[in-house]
Amino acid sequence: MRETIPDASAVWQTLATVLDPEFGISIVDLGLVYSVECGEGDVHVVMTLTTPTCPSGSWIHQGVEQVLRAMPGAREVRVDLVFEPPWSTAMLTADARRQLGWKEEER
Repeated sequence: MRETIPDASAVWQTLATVLDPEFGISIVDLGLVYSVECGEGDVHVVMTLTTPTCPSGSWIHQGVEQVLRAMPGAREVRVDLVFEPPWSTAMLTADARRQLGWKEEER
C-alpha cells in the first residue's frame, strides 16, 4: 500500500478550514497564507497575521500547526510567521469581501 503524502493542493484545502476567530473567515480567504511548499511528507507554510499584535495570533498559528500535523503522511511541519510584506485588505479574496459585506471597490 502506498503512503499518502500531502501535496500543496491538499495543504491549501486544509488551511482553508482554519477560521479567523474574530471574522469567522478562512485564513486562506483573508490572504494570510503566503506560500505552501511540500516534499516527501514535509510541509512548510509561510503566513502572516492582520497585524503583528493580533490578539488571536497564537491561536491561529497553533491551529495551523495542528491541522497540518493531522494530515495523513505529514512528517515534518514548519509554519513560519512573517510580517513582510505586511498584510493589507487588498489580500482579501472576493469571497472574503462578500462575507464582510464589502463591495468590490472597497479595498
